[in-house]
Amino acid sequence: MTPFISRPSAWVPLLVLVLLAAVPFVAQATGQQFYVAFFARIIIYAIAACALNIALGYGGLVSFGHSLFLGLGAYAVGIASFHEVGNGWIHLALCLGVCGLVALVTGAISLRTTGIAFIMITLAFAQMGYFLFVSLKHYGGDDGMSIAQTSRFGPVDLASATSVYVVAFVVLVLTIWWLAKLRAAPFGMVIRGAKQNARRVNAAGIPVVRYQLLAYVMSGMLTGVAGLLLANLNAFASPSTLAWSISGELIVIVVIGGLGTVFGPLMGALVFLGLEEILKGFTDHWMVIFGPLIVIVALLGKSGIIGLLQRLDSRAKRADTHTTSAAATTGVAEGAL
Repeated sequence: MTPFISRPSAWVPLLVLVLLAAVPFVAQATGQQFYVAFFARIIIYAIAACALNIALGYGGLVSFGHSLFLGLGAYAVGIASFHEVGNGWIHLALCLGVCGLVALVTGAISLRTTGIAFIMITLAFAQMGYFLFVSLKHYGGDDGMSIAQTSRFGPVDLASATSVYVVAFVVLVLTIWWLAKLRAAPFGMVIRGAKQNARRVNAAGIPVVRYQLLAYVMSGMLTGVAGLLLANLNAFASPSTLAWSISGELIVIVVIGGLGTVFGPLMGALVFLGLEEILKGFTDHWMVIFGPLIVIVALLGKSGIIGLLQRLDSRAKRADTHTTSAAATTGVAEGAL
């Protein structure tokens, strides 16, 4: 067995990416465009989960307020469109600028605390954002707002589900590549070390809070990009995007896929949203089944789905070692005869 084939944690995520790349072509051939929109939503949530993974998985910052940045990204498109601005680069600049600034301010305040206090403060900021947009009656208030002018990046117009899918897929691949680089970079090692023992990292002369704040800001900005894509996919921006339940879903996705892993957010989004859609087709009481299934999936591996695949790696490696040892023993015995 070749080393690559014997490592499910390496080839299974890559196979998932290949299959996702083929979705638009399969949908076009079968005339089932619904699947493009459905898997586009999965990819967008995977991007948001990748963003949360920087703060939660790498840095150990349990943020219950990342829906705030998802909503800000969506409203960056919605409000700009309301004022007849359809330039995607302006939408992106607004999204990154607002999300970065809000993440900087809220992160600086939240990081003055730890543990449950940090969770509650991030949740409070998200709820403040939710009620702020509910109160903006000029922009639809609680009913949300339709997006008449989607983001146009030169010749690329995110007016169709297919165009959103392609752009989101490219963003996802680049994000996964960046996360892999970030995880092994000195910055990634610092925030991962702080997650294990912040006092020791501080004792080494490294300002932990500054690194955590930067991780939080990067996480918020990337979540905003996911919100921008989601708004274009739905052609709609709603305060419900900022609800605390969305933050909870993102946390569950990261945990299911594997905290601190590179491909975990993608695998978690695929399982979470896929199971949800399948169960909805069978019963109206799908949440009764969905909850225990999520718990079982999360407990299967030490680090979620990726942890389970890594356990399969270890078993395959032990089996290969046993086979090699047996073959070597047989060869020695035959040589002696």
